Amino acid sequence: MKMSVRKHLGAAMLAALCTTSFIAPSFAETLKFVSWQKDEKGYGDWWGEVIKAFEAKHPGVTVEWTKVERNAYADTMTTLFAGGQPPQIVHLASFEFQAFAENGWLENLDPWIEKSGIDMTGWAGQETCRWNDETACIMMLYFGFVMGYNQEILDAEGLTVPTNWEEFLDVARKTTKDLNGDGIIDQFGTGHETRGGGGQYLTEMLNYILDAGGSWTDAEGNVTIDTPEMVEGLTRWKTVISENLSPRDMTAGDVRKLFADGKIALKLEGPWLYPIMEQGAAFEKLKLTKPPFTPPNGGSSNVLAMASEIPDEQKELVWDFIATAMSPEFQSRYATVANSTPPSATADISGAEEAVPHFDLLVETQKAAAAAKVDRIPAGLEINFNEFAKMVMEEAQRMIIEDLDPAAVAATMQEKAEAIQSY
Repeated sequence: MKMSVRKHLGAAMLAALCTTSFIAPSFAETLKFVSWQKDEKGYGDWWGEVIKAFEAKHPGVTVEWTKVERNAYADTMTTLFAGGQPPQIVHLASFEFQAFAENGWLENLDPWIEKSGIDMTGWAGQETCRWNDETACIMMLYFGFVMGYNQEILDAEGLTVPTNWEEFLDVARKTTKDLNGDGIIDQFGTGHETRGGGGQYLTEMLNYILDAGGSWTDAEGNVTIDTPEMVEGLTRWKTVISENLSPRDMTAGDVRKLFADGKIALKLEGPWLYPIMEQGAAFEKLKLTKPPFTPPNGGSSNVLAMASEIPDEQKELVWDFIATAMSPEFQSRYATVANSTPPSATADISGAEEAVPHFDLLVETQKAAAAAKVDRIPAGLEINFNEFAKMVMEEAQRMIIEDLDPAAVAATMQEKAEAIQSY
């Protein structure tokens, strides 16, 4: 089924985009690369190195790297593709590429992989990139969550690092405080993004849902929201947000900075948290450990792909860019620069712990998430994920604002999810 273009963006937005740096290149020597990670510490640095190495291999070829905010990303990319102005190098979240592939906008990479002779055996999360019996993309990250904690905040309350939900909730409640007596909470027990796209909102919720034994769908793609396990997961999420144990109406970047600056006690996050911690005012007080939840949150993160409707000479260049990112050199650099587990099973990560002291922890949580087959993309809802995520976010927000029974909310979500799935 083809995904319709989001009409609310309108021709005006498309026209505006097409008068900016998104205009299709006049020459094949300029390749457009749009990403939300451009200024992220770690990942942005790694992409910068890949671009520099690629441009050095191809004198006269320039990669024009543009940032689009994550909460506007899917809509922006959809508009660019639908308007015939796609970036040649395609960077997408692993939960949104399916709609682009279904529309025929992504090149089948099977012939390119075969021609290059790259061994994809054991490439973490790569099975997710198969769509309609073709390889639509290359997985760039499969991860497991870790938990950051502020040792000073815990010590001040005589608390230890939590190892299960009950302990986590107790610590979060005891460390959420108005420190200066002005009636406003300025230190939070934990932190979640609640302002942004539905995909990130669902990822935040998934921490609690997985530990409660719930899932959006089963392995066959049947919706499984109206279950006792999901009700428990929704109850936990409602508790954390409604009790103001997390700041509200903040982006992921805002919340991560609060933790890095010492304003949050516990932070559940992917491996990208550490380079953000390093930049924070409270870095010396912060530590990482495995999450208190089983299994840990995690799954596939982001992918690289190629626009299908571009000239052949540009395709050759784009594939070499992708191959550069997949090379042994840059897969090894992924560990030390991006501070993350590389998807390549053969990447040399020896010595990674010297640059990333907690690297063994990243490997441990990645393996735990993979063993439990954790992913943020519900089976059977891949094409409709954006609509599904928006629905869940709206219903979860209504549950909190109107103080609704999580059991009733689960039933409503079940009905609406089944309707979305039948589109």
